[in-house]
Amino acid sequence: MTDIEPELLDRARRGDREAHAALYRAFAPMVYTLARRMLGSRVLAEDVVQDVFVDVIRKAAQHREAASIGAWIKRIAVNKAIDQLRSPWLKRRESVEHDDVGASEASASGDTVIGTPLEHEDERLAELLRALDALPQTTRAVVWLYDVEGYSHEEIGRLMGRSTSFSKSQISRAHAELRRVLRCDPIDEGTEPCLGVLKTV
Repeated sequence: MTDIEPELLDRARRGDREAHAALYRAFAPMVYTLARRMLGSRVLAEDVVQDVFVDVIRKAAQHREAASIGAWIKRIAVNKAIDQLRSPWLKRRESVEHDDVGASEASASGDTVIGTPLEHEDERLAELLRALDALPQTTRAVVWLYDVEGYSHEEIGRLMGRSTSFSKSQISRAHAELRRVLRCDPIDEGTEPCLGVLKTV
């Protein structure tokens, strides 16, 4: 995760606009990628980026440790993405945004935030991201939080207002579907080689 100098956070806490812009440049790509993968939509991910950095600017004075600011911003991003998942407008907006159909198109069209490429050109990764985008909305978010961000089933259940078993069942079904689509099998129980490449995104 990106490191920033304590002096930059101090300036941001005092309302320095250049410091705010520097925080955006440092962390917007991470926020966008997380939201894009959880929500399966470039437009919704861009909304999350905007909402997250409104909160970062408003609440910077409450954050004291430069070393932990990335984790703090990521927590805000996860919560904003989950808020989008809960929105009654999401299905309607996704039908309008039907052109946002997968990682390969995003890569080809230059899916970026502030000029930083967010998609790798590796063919296997592109295939996996397309399969991930094809999962149901909530399932996709659970997979990203569990397999990439390292959240526990208990944490995911709590974040989504559901049970621990809800997260476990979502992961079990998602892994089975991804193995089927990607034509790969676990090496041994509890191992998902198909999904390990996601951690490189």
